[in-house]
Amino acid sequence: MRGVTVSRLIHPKPRLIHLRVDRNDAANIRRAPMRAPVRHNKELLSVTISAFAELGLTERLLRALKDAQYDTPTPIQQRAIPLLLDGMDLLGIAQTGTGKTAAFTLPLIQNLEEDGIKASPKSVRALILAPTRELALQISSSIRSYGRHLHIRQAVVMGGVAQRPQIEALRRGVDILVATPGRLLDLVNRRHADLRQCQYLVIDEADRMFDMGFIRDVRKIVGMLPEERQTLLFSATMPAEISRLSGEILYEPVRVEIAAKSIAVDRIEQHVHHLASAAKRDHLAKLLDEPDLEKVIVFTRTKRGADQVVKRLARDGVSAEAIHGNKSQNARQRALENFRNGRSRVLVATDIASRGIDVDDITHVINYELPNEPECYVHRIGRTARAGAAGIAISFCDASERSQLRSIERLIKRPLSIVGDGPVEAAASSDKRNRGGGHRSEPGARKRRRRSRRYDRRAA
Repeated sequence: MRGVTVSRLIHPKPRLIHLRVDRNDAANIRRAPMRAPVRHNKELLSVTISAFAELGLTERLLRALKDAQYDTPTPIQQRAIPLLLDGMDLLGIAQTGTGKTAAFTLPLIQNLEEDGIKASPKSVRALILAPTRELALQISSSIRSYGRHLHIRQAVVMGGVAQRPQIEALRRGVDILVATPGRLLDLVNRRHADLRQCQYLVIDEADRMFDMGFIRDVRKIVGMLPEERQTLLFSATMPAEISRLSGEILYEPVRVEIAAKSIAVDRIEQHVHHLASAAKRDHLAKLLDEPDLEKVIVFTRTKRGADQVVKRLARDGVSAEAIHGNKSQNARQRALENFRNGRSRVLVATDIASRGIDVDDITHVINYELPNEPECYVHRIGRTARAGAAGIAISFCDASERSQLRSIERLIKRPLSIVGDGPVEAAASSDKRNRGGGHRSEPGARKRRRRSRRYDRRAA
């Protein structure tokens, strides 16, 4: 299966052990823990699973999947679900749109049901940590959908909304708690939640947790949990801090990796428009005159930039709403619901706020500004290729964003197709002259760009 790697991490000195298996070994892998490398043929063969029934899920979960019209598991679901049903820790490297939410919620629901334990007051049997409110609500919605034929009690704890309903939900105890770190710590410190009986921990989008400054809170929360537990960590990338965190909290995890480039390249038509920064707003309005752009997400780097784009589109008669960290939770949910239902044609978002946007029929993604991290590009364009669909991604690139474009093309191992004129070097030279020209201006320009990257991350 192209783009999928399964490996075993052994502590305390982590090392990769690749599993070389044939189809007849699949059942044995699901039943037995892997303590040593399995050597077979020289090639790493895929274990193809064509239906959820072959993963070991119960009849009631299969019925819920049928109700949701999910027939064929994605690669990460094929690899992760049998391992998680066996109680193994897991490190999942996967982008948005790979089906990772179902990969951990399905076995989690089944394990909780088979445990047959009732949650005591204020206690939590399974904890799922998410970086944003939107992602927490999306995960909760998936749990509700998959567990519709089971008796699973769940709650969502997050900032931006009143605490009282969350406290009431925790009072009787819950099987699954989906939470953002800050609000959870607040409720635990006020003794409204007890994590001492938690047997399952899932950390989703750990790299975004790090970007948002939540890793210290995550460590505090992990320290409140029992050592005997099953722990899952999912991340789109593996910065050094996330690698250290995984080494601290996971015990002999299996690593399941879905290559970013296989998601970005295979199903999405990708274009780049080279133009001056000042021309982006007019060019966006011109693109949106085309009726083919039916449901569009526009990405900006900053909250202020998102609001400015929405104002300009409103003047041009385009129905658009923004979603970012300065919006209240009710405003963000209203904007997302209007976009999902078609009342808004365009949703303008920052990278952090976009985590948790779960809309299947997005026709186009427009990168109004290129992200500073190439992995974020993959996250962005993955919004238009969900559930196996194809999509179109359009990127605007001004002279200051050429390095980001090169980094993106190195990551996905192919150039983006150029629409219209290519880069105009004369314009870039003119910009340099306008900033003072000469060799002495270059160090100052580089410093300004470094400050801008730090500012952009905080502003998003």
